[in-house]
Amino acid sequence: MVRRLALVTGASAGIGAAFARIYASHGYDVALTARRAERLEALAGEIRLRFGVEALVIPADLADPDAPRVVMEDLAAHGRVVDALVNNAGYGLPGSYADSEWAAQREMLQVMLVAPSELAHRVSPGMIQRRFGRIVNVASLAGLAPGSAGHTQYAAVKSYLVKLSQSLHLENLSTGVHVTALCPGFTYSEFHDVNGTRTQISQSTPDWLWLGADEVAAAGYEAAEANRPVCVTGVPNKAIAALAKVLPDDWGLALMASQGARFRKV
Repeated sequence: MVRRLALVTGASAGIGAAFARIYASHGYDVALTARRAERLEALAGEIRLRFGVEALVIPADLADPDAPRVVMEDLAAHGRVVDALVNNAGYGLPGSYADSEWAAQREMLQVMLVAPSELAHRVSPGMIQRRFGRIVNVASLAGLAPGSAGHTQYAAVKSYLVKLSQSLHLENLSTGVHVTALCPGFTYSEFHDVNGTRTQISQSTPDWLWLGADEVAAAGYEAAEANRPVCVTGVPNKAIAALAKVLPDDWGLALMASQGARFRKV
């Protein structure tokens, strides 16, 4: 019997690795892609031993426009199709927009907007034909809140993923394909270590706002199974998302400006 396959991007650590383990625990084979091959190999070995499923390793840098095509061709060469897609790869670029290099901003768009859109587009026809599919786009609470100074494209991209997921959800109501935007808040992972903001974030954010990567991924898996178009993780984050819906824009922007100033003083 051929098991279903879950493709997870950004699978080398954090939420991506947690998603790989969760899908494997539910009997899926997994295909793991990220830049760090050695991390992927270690995770694949753990998953094979722990869950008794197949784990394919496909090192790829989604900043390369050809990467989504290459990943899908690699899976096709293994005779596999994607039954669940977790678009998790992402990162933040601290600092102001004007002070950054456009090449870095363009790469961010490629990794976090173009690549997940292309992967969803590539896997959707087969999912619809087989009348089964799961697509989880890892967005963020930032995509539901007003924009902030710094990390300029991050919230914008995450907002795009929310809207994309909602539209795909509506398009697939009768196809057996479930689409969910997962919107976590602060999550224990390598995210803030990679962009160099760990110290500031840790000092300025209370412990009760944080969730573990396993908790976030579990909530995302359950939301996709239930076919919920948007999943906000954690009670505090749900309250923040609800407030963002009703808060006047100028109040929301003033609040974000105040929070940004407090963060920069840390």
